[in-house]
Amino acid sequence: MSDDPIELFADGACSGNPGPGGWAALLRRGRRERLLSGGESSTTNNRMELRACLEGLAAIRKPSRVVVTTDSQYVVRGMREWLPRWRARGWRTAAGDEVLNRDLWEALVTAAAPHRIDWHWVRGHSGHPENERVDAAARAAIPTAAAAGEAR
Repeated sequence: MSDDPIELFADGACSGNPGPGGWAALLRRGRRERLLSGGESSTTNNRMELRACLEGLAAIRKPSRVVVTTDSQYVVRGMREWLPRWRARGWRTAAGDEVLNRDLWEALVTAAAPHRIDWHWVRGHSGHPENERVDAAARAAIPTAAAAGEAR
């Protein structure tokens, strides 16, 4: 595992909730960067936030130290706090309800497993340069996702 961490900046966006959505992930190691993005025709903001982190981590080929920065408290708190309890309760919340977006949470756990990850939250739309950049890329992916939904 390299000592030089990979930085992953991730964001999701939705036009309506649910509605067409987009996600973006910026991977950076040193001076090298790679921007990934995509979307879905009918989704939620939380699913796009999860998808951004998932796709970013899935693009990392070797076990690495990764610093994930997102404006999603849902993702950060899920990975830091809620996940162990959800799993212990058979993917149920404290109230006994099924955990929403379980498919993406499970995929995110699998994508995260080979890496040593630090999860960081930043306030959205606060001028954080990389968060603003992935926010713009996620929003730019929405029209393509919406058009794909209309073509069906």
